[in-house]
Formats: sequence, C-alpha cells, structure tokens
Amino acid sequence: MLRSAPALATLVAAILLAAASGGARAGAQQYEPLAASVRAALHAAVSDAAAPALPIANAGERARWLAEMSRRLERRIPDPAYRTELLTSIHYEATRAGLDPQLVMGLIQVESNFRKYAISSAGARGFMQVMPFWLKVMQRPDDNLFHLRTNLRYGCTILRHYLDIEKGDLYRALGRYNGSLGRPEYPNLVRAAWERNWSWRPEQLAAGDMAAGRRN
Repeated sequence: MLRSAPALATLVAAILLAAASGGARAGAQQYEPLAASVRAALHAAVSDAAAPALPIANAGERARWLAEMSRRLERRIPDPAYRTELLTSIHYEATRAGLDPQLVMGLIQVESNFRKYAISSAGARGFMQVMPFWLKVMQRPDDNLFHLRTNLRYGCTILRHYLDIEKGDLYRALGRYNGSLGRPEYPNLVRAAWERNWSWRPEQLAAGDMAAGRRN
C-alpha cells in the first residue's frame, strides 16, 4: 500500500510545478541482471502484437469512460483522434499487464505530462519514460521507444515486472520504476496525480453504492 503523503496540497503543488517546467521527472530505472527465464518472459510480453481495443465489456460504460477521460486530457492533447488513440492504447496495455489504467494515467502525468517525445536527463524516453537499456533486456534492439504503443507496452510490462518482484507492493514497485526505491516522493506524486486527476468509478459500482445508501 502507498504511504500517505504529509500534505496532499504540497504534493499537488509539486506536480503542477513539474508539469509547468516541461521537464521529464523520472526515467532512472536501474539495470539489474535478470534470469534467462525472466528475460524470455519479458521478451514475450512485449512481442505480442494484438490490435488495441478498449477492454470494457459494457458498451455504455466504454463510451462513458472514453468521453470522460478525453475531456480530462483535452488540455494536454487537443487533437481528438490522437487523444482517443492514446486513451484506448493506455487502457488496453494497462489491462493487458494487469494494471489499473487510472494508475497508469497518473504515472504518465508525473513521468512525461503526456508528452510523446519527452526525454529525461537520464535518457529515458516517451510517455512512460522507458530507459533504453530495456531494449537489450527484452532482446529487441530495433524497437522505437517513442512509438506510442511500444512505449506504453514497455512501461506497463516493466511496472508489472516490478510489482511481481515486490509481491504486489505498489509503493515499492513505483520506487523501482523511478529508481528511488524506499523514498516516498515519487510514489506519493503518482498517487496524488492518480486520485486527483484520473480516478474513475464504473457506473455499475456507483449505482450499487447509491442503492446501498438508500437502504441504510
């Protein structure tokens, strides 16, 4: 579980400052030697070339999610067609990796502020600020980390890998992703961005809560 921030307002201010500066915050993932079986699994994970689709079974809920997230993202990405492509890909790749798409949205905001060609001072690239050494780890040296779906696939696969290493501890997994394991700043920034800007409750869940409230 993520640790509570000392003051959410302070974290939000830090997020806004980072966004205003235009610099990519992260991308300091550390290279760690991996077992051959792990390398093979990661290679297979990024090699799957299934076409992206929004994996929400209910058509109404699917349309509602896309419309609402598009509204929230409009200021950062004005082009509606590109916005739809990005949102669909984020949801698809996050779900495929067993991640909450809203968490991934918060991470992308902190990492790159949704800038496709962001480069950190450490050399990390793209929306999810993937370090180039992962191309060697995945044995795919020709992959382009600025390509929308390639970047999202790598980023989601890497975060899933760190979650598995940390046995589901998101706080520690985010620390590994940022290269700041054990320090609270980055996990709390992602949490604040996620909860403030990208939180989402499916309509059926919200309706169930309302019904429960009427019974109580």
